[in-house]
Amino acid sequence: MEEKWKHASTGCLRRWVANVAFGTLLAISLQSGTKLFAQVIQVEHQVPAPFTNRGAIQHKVDDLLKVMTTEEKIGQLNQVFFFAPSSSIDERIRKGELGSILFTTDPAQINRMQRIAVNESPHHIPLLIGFDVVHGLRTIFPVPIAMAASWDPSVEENAQRIAASEARAVGVDWTFAPMVDIARDARWGRIVEGAGEDPFLGSAMARAQVRGFQGEHLDAPDHLIACVKHFAGYGAAEGGRDYDDANVSDAQMWNVYLAPFHAAVDAGVQTVMSAYVDLNDVPATGNHWLLHDVLRDTWGFKGFVVSDADAVKGLKVHGFTRDLPDAALRAFDAGVNMEMAVGSTAYSTGIIEAVRAGQIPGRALDDAVRPILETKAAMGLFEHPFVEESRVESITRDPAHLEAARIAAEKSSVLLRNEGGLLPLRAEAYKRIAVIGAFAESRADLLGSWSLGANPSDTVTIAEGIRRKLGSGISVETAPGVQLERKFPSPFDMLSKAPKDPKWSDAQAKEEFERAIKTANSADLVVVTLGELQSMSGEAASVSSLQLAGNQEELLEAAVATGKPVVLVLINGRPLDIRWALEHSPAILEAWFPGTQGGPAIANLLFGGATPGGKLPFTWPRDAGQEPLYYAHNTTHSPATQSKRYWNQESTPLLPFGYGLSYAKFSISNLRIDKAEIKKDEMVKVSADVENLSDVSGDEVAQLYIHQQSGSASRPVRELKGFERIRLKPHEKKTVQFSVGKDELSYWASSIHNWVLDSAIFDAWVGEDSTASLHGTFTVAP
Repeated sequence: MEEKWKHASTGCLRRWVANVAFGTLLAISLQSGTKLFAQVIQVEHQVPAPFTNRGAIQHKVDDLLKVMTTEEKIGQLNQVFFFAPSSSIDERIRKGELGSILFTTDPAQINRMQRIAVNESPHHIPLLIGFDVVHGLRTIFPVPIAMAASWDPSVEENAQRIAASEARAVGVDWTFAPMVDIARDARWGRIVEGAGEDPFLGSAMARAQVRGFQGEHLDAPDHLIACVKHFAGYGAAEGGRDYDDANVSDAQMWNVYLAPFHAAVDAGVQTVMSAYVDLNDVPATGNHWLLHDVLRDTWGFKGFVVSDADAVKGLKVHGFTRDLPDAALRAFDAGVNMEMAVGSTAYSTGIIEAVRAGQIPGRALDDAVRPILETKAAMGLFEHPFVEESRVESITRDPAHLEAARIAAEKSSVLLRNEGGLLPLRAEAYKRIAVIGAFAESRADLLGSWSLGANPSDTVTIAEGIRRKLGSGISVETAPGVQLERKFPSPFDMLSKAPKDPKWSDAQAKEEFERAIKTANSADLVVVTLGELQSMSGEAASVSSLQLAGNQEELLEAAVATGKPVVLVLINGRPLDIRWALEHSPAILEAWFPGTQGGPAIANLLFGGATPGGKLPFTWPRDAGQEPLYYAHNTTHSPATQSKRYWNQESTPLLPFGYGLSYAKFSISNLRIDKAEIKKDEMVKVSADVENLSDVSGDEVAQLYIHQQSGSASRPVRELKGFERIRLKPHEKKTVQFSVGKDELSYWASSIHNWVLDSAIFDAWVGEDSTASLHGTFTVAP
């Protein structure tokens, strides 16, 4: 942690003070309240002399805190939404009543508000500008669940690095990502925003995103502040219903749900967002144990906590506090530094009342404000609060960004079925191709949720991608066949930039369905696109059923009935009920919500320009009645009947965690464990050979799973503890090696309420998914 701050402070102070004279001017301006400080910090392209320790930042912030009024300090704790220019917001900025603004990506508006802050507010403190840059700003990458399916943290890191550069170009310096909530119930809409069910994979993706967003240190050029969310347990909401309570055991909390957050903190994430959820009857936004005992005391987090939108005011709604002033006090005491709110904040009035009543000491207020000011300093905002508007277009439309988005979509896709080797398709074998389904020509729906900074017109559709791939010599005809809609509209519909099609009449729906099948009948090949609308997955998008919405399955059945070769392409953010499809459609490609370059990526994957190598980041259920479903369950009583827990159908998954096919064929063999027995402070190395048995190059993901046979608590039947995605040429063989030690073998045991590393026999498997059969054992000695 100290080394991280060393780098951050060095860069920040290089920009904060050019020399001793600059520091003197700063001190004078702070004491006098003049605009001298604002004038100095607006000097562009200055190359200051470096400072080399965090203490200098702290000293400068301490000087600023000495001259700020209580009201100005409380102002730094307030963040509000900005939807359009407002005289009331401008006045609050002018008075120093706001520390942050969110939800605008207009560089002209951002510059305008920053000018008010640094020229007209009492101590000229710049604003933090936040936005949900979840999987891209203008260039949209695959949704996070898809990026996790790449099983390649470097792809995720590069995507978020590009997202950060586009965000900084427009003036956004803070993103509310990564979301690292573990999701083991596919009914929960926000499964699309995370990395799935597994804490090991989730932790790897969390670290990658923090590195991508923030760079090596906070003042790295073209990077921005990351915010890990939602702390914590939100993914365990009861019934998979968004915003519902979560009741989680301490073992599950430490071993599963907290793990990716801890990884993000270790990676240097600067901010944390509290969750809406009631966690074991204590709302996360008022949960002292979470925000203080775990985050700060146990993990040593030094940044600041922001609430989710209106979550502080929500403490009253939960029945946790008497009124809004009480909500402000209890959130503050729990460890929430900044309140995010739509409209007024509870902090703006509640904190000043608590300070005047002596409920919040002045030092506690300073301690809450300090990391916010330090973050602004470390980002260089005191010195360079403005953006160059002329650079926006060249950065946000960089062709290299589009190329990276296409590659990410290719690497994220998962091949679920390929009977008879139908894929990859040979273009010369087809003269007429039908692309049918709701997503054939859709643009916005390829982007997925939290793509609000995008322009849907930038998106290349699936049909357009195929046309570009094949050229004018092959006819590509489209027909939607079905029209999808939510029963209850999404609260985010008003923010969408996509045009809304008029609703079909019953007669038009029948006509369009028949037209799609006629189009399929006249073609040599049928590509059926099924899945979810953009609004059907994400926040406020939980479902009670995983069935394909509308008449989509009927459309697929009719397409298959034509007797033409059928390829199913899924556009979605969660596993859906595809039991019929998995039996009857010869080829199925899980493309997720693939982003701006989804069309070209899908075309490349279908026609051999790229080889799918993604793996599922969750266990794919047969239907919603199995949820929550995950591979790392305990052995439980009568494990031999595991597949017969339901009398009406198998209780096993439709597809296992880690599953994914390729156009190449691989074998994993020759498992070696370098030591039969290790001490508790030693490492064991597990190796295996991965060989490409085919004439096609491809990617394979070798996965290591372990199981502890006995100990202080019952342990999961398998736990992922290592993975590596490798590229193999035809008939090439490589060795993968995984190191397993204390970090991988320790766990939180409820029986002793602490971490433990037992002396025990451990199973180890290496293979292509969580059903791997290549097996060995090792022992941890007493």
